[in-house]
Amino acid sequence: MIETPPLVDQYCQGVLRTELGLGTFEAHLISSAGPPAAGTTFFDTQTGFAVRRWCPPLLGLEPHCTPAHYLARRRELGVVEAGKRLLRGSRVAAYLVDTGVPGDLTGPKELSLAGDAETFEIVRLELLAEQVADTSGTVTAFLSNLVEALQHAATGAAAFSCGAAAGYPAVLAFAPEPPGPGEVHGAAGRWLAGRAKGEAVRDPVLLRHLLWSAVASGLPIQLHTGAGEPAEYPGRADPALLTDFVRATAGLGTRLVLLGGYPYHRHSARLASAFPHVYADLGAVLSQTGARAATVLAELLETAPFGKLMFSSGGRRLPELHAVGALVFRQALQDVLGGWVADGSWSRRDADRVAAMIAAGNARRVYRLDERA
Repeated sequence: MIETPPLVDQYCQGVLRTELGLGTFEAHLISSAGPPAAGTTFFDTQTGFAVRRWCPPLLGLEPHCTPAHYLARRRELGVVEAGKRLLRGSRVAAYLVDTGVPGDLTGPKELSLAGDAETFEIVRLELLAEQVADTSGTVTAFLSNLVEALQHAATGAAAFSCGAAAGYPAVLAFAPEPPGPGEVHGAAGRWLAGRAKGEAVRDPVLLRHLLWSAVASGLPIQLHTGAGEPAEYPGRADPALLTDFVRATAGLGTRLVLLGGYPYHRHSARLASAFPHVYADLGAVLSQTGARAATVLAELLETAPFGKLMFSSGGRRLPELHAVGALVFRQALQDVLGGWVADGSWSRRDADRVAAMIAAGNARRVYRLDERA
């Protein structure tokens, strides 16, 4: 067996505090703009099958039990106890938690208690801007307060993140450089005028300003890539579109972590290979592919240096997704690295060393977690 240390989940979100029915539960399994095909459910996906394979034993059931049987057991245990068993069963030692996600989700402290693990905060740039806007009366005050808020957040957070909802990889493909002061002032004015309607940060100039402000902080920046939001054009979140931005940030001391990436995961791995300050996340790449995870992991390992790959569950809302991300990752490592040891391609010692790097060591180094503990 390939040895892995307790994992560092370098990107996840909190879990829902409420009990869920079958329909609500399955709606959180994957990102979709609508209901499943007639006569099917979202359990009929690689993610759904992975949940049924790995999660039932953590709740005292046989693998592959029916969704109805599984959820009945989940309700019997209660949302708190079921979440605790799922999170602790994944053997994660530390979670980096994105706190900028809407919904009644657990925060880092609650996740720490439930999972018996360390937690560190990831600050979402768009939410930070919205919070500052709601307490700033003018454009000048907003921009000044935003600088202070970013500086304050950087003292306690492990990283900043930027969501893919606005298709920012496509934005940066056409304008990777920092916007000028006049551009920023005008964009901020237009956006603040729409805040009364709850308008989110989607202005290309503001997004670039937020990202470049985060670059100046020196904290690692997590960039969501890959399939993106269901309603967006898939290609708008291709990590390859970030190439010019990546090139422009080289040598500035800020590390960029490309989250997700699937189905463009090779592009993320290629950027990680080409640029010293870029890292690729395994995350939802593996949990989305389920039984095919070993194949996808092998593709990443053949493209990126091993010191540039980091595990995450990409878990969101359902503790099952945190658990599946961890358990599928371990199985994929065993299948791939164990196979290479068995056929003599790798030594057992090297396989264990690389597994430890990807499972925890790289993340501890990139986010300087041992300094924060």
